[in-house]
Amino acid sequence: MNRENYRILSATQCVRVIPSGKSLTVLSSCVPVRHRGDTLNSGILEIEFSSPALHVIRVRITHFAGRKDPGPHFVTYEGDPEVEITTDDEYAIFRSGNLSARVRLQPPWQVDFLNEKGEIITSSGYHGMQHMVDQNTKKSYTSDSLMLDVGEYVYGLGERFTPYLKNGQSVDMWNADGGTSSELAYKNIPFYMTNRGYGVFVEDASDVSFEVASEKVERVQFSTEGETLVYDLLYGQTPKGVLDLYTAFTGRPPILPAWSYGLWLSTSFTTSYDEQTVTSFLDGMAERNIPLSVFHFDCFWMKGYNWCDFTWDPDTFPDPERMLARYHARGLHLCCWMNPYIAQQSPLFREAMEKEYMLRTTDGNVWQTDLWQSGMGVLDVTNPEARAWYKDKIRPVLRMGIDCLKTDFGERIPVKNIVYHDGSDPLRMHNYYSCLYNRMVYELLVEERGEGEAIVFARSATAGCQQYPVHWGGDNSASYPSMAETLRAGLSMSQSGFAYWSHDISGFESTAPADVYKRWVQFGLLSSHSRLHGSSSYRVPWLFRARRRWSRSCVKSSTTTICRRPPTASAASSTT
Repeated sequence: MNRENYRILSATQCVRVIPSGKSLTVLSSCVPVRHRGDTLNSGILEIEFSSPALHVIRVRITHFAGRKDPGPHFVTYEGDPEVEITTDDEYAIFRSGNLSARVRLQPPWQVDFLNEKGEIITSSGYHGMQHMVDQNTKKSYTSDSLMLDVGEYVYGLGERFTPYLKNGQSVDMWNADGGTSSELAYKNIPFYMTNRGYGVFVEDASDVSFEVASEKVERVQFSTEGETLVYDLLYGQTPKGVLDLYTAFTGRPPILPAWSYGLWLSTSFTTSYDEQTVTSFLDGMAERNIPLSVFHFDCFWMKGYNWCDFTWDPDTFPDPERMLARYHARGLHLCCWMNPYIAQQSPLFREAMEKEYMLRTTDGNVWQTDLWQSGMGVLDVTNPEARAWYKDKIRPVLRMGIDCLKTDFGERIPVKNIVYHDGSDPLRMHNYYSCLYNRMVYELLVEERGEGEAIVFARSATAGCQQYPVHWGGDNSASYPSMAETLRAGLSMSQSGFAYWSHDISGFESTAPADVYKRWVQFGLLSSHSRLHGSSSYRVPWLFRARRRWSRSCVKSSTTTICRRPPTASAASSTT
């Protein structure tokens, strides 16, 4: 049964096949067509098959084609592969490399995706391709659902803290700052892969909704608002092959500087720190022979209420250039925090307001909020002049001696009554903002440091952001469960096209007990990038000494008593 107040059109019967150059278009009626009268007063779905890359088939489902599409759209790197189109009385077949789409010409409606052996890897069948209208809100949605086989498992969909296996989950693509203990995610990637050797990438930057063997337990259903749905099915035969196709299509992760793989240490967030504090950390690491590669200055390198003005707080760091030179002389690389928001107290705010470089509301005012920084606005990253202006405000910090930037936030992007410089759809820009933001800063670092030396430390992401690494897992907590959810997120990121990933070792919120800290250090050092960072307390290793006392442990049986000796003092200290 259909949900009340919804008008639903489902692909039901193929009524026309239109081969055209390198694409195949199939018209499907949404009712059985038994005579000419059935062609009246009923909708059709137009399904186009094309191939943007070898072994990839793009499916475009359209109801009404006359709607405007202001974007934004994901950047894809497309080729011009040879395709083969064949038709007979039973099927129309579109083939690209090892992948084919086979459309059944006689009822019932069925689209099968076949591998190089002619085996079905997945299908869209009964009530698969659909268009829906909510009669109350008048909003329209387009969806498809692809069949899952027995023992088929789904992975990916971005950095998700929920169970690693996505079967049974409902997942919405909506970047949000929800920490690591919920279904919310900082990095939503509308791409999934299965253990049957294929992946699916939905080419829509908005809040695509995935029902992964949940509402329909035999299928993965994905839907988006609007009259058109576009997705790509990539057949790579193996998980590695799928990721190879996907990253060739949406962008390869670049080579990073060798120094970035060493240990990172930060000031932490709200802790009290100045040059003396930082120097004491560096001295402590050196005295204990703990190699340190990068030191990071978090938010309060700038004066409170001024984020961002890209000016060192003179009360805390009166001579930043000489300080940075001294740290460089130790062989360290240096990082500073930033975000794309401009507080009202920042000297940059009025300049950005006058030049219309911040997001505006439909009534022409600057959009502002007190959430995070008082009266802050948001940089309009669709405006090339605004991006160039912001880069020029950051550039002096890099030339002063900072080597890389932590590009925090980018998730809290408004959507209601918002106007972008380039006319982009605010709903689609909510997630895509993260890509333009991190690309802007990464390109600045390439300009200042050169290819192979650029690196950001980003929190938000969407498809394509793997080209602007590194990304870290956001606000976790100092506990074993949070370490586990962080690990699940990293694994999901790796199956979403991201080669580099990090996290706050021992948890961002609260302070970990020694056992959690030690175990998390081991986990952190096995991640591609390793950072000691927290919220309200320092994360230097010598503050996490074990406080438990060792005692003789005896186990009695009916015939003997086995006593285990405590470790020696040297052995105990070596575990610290």
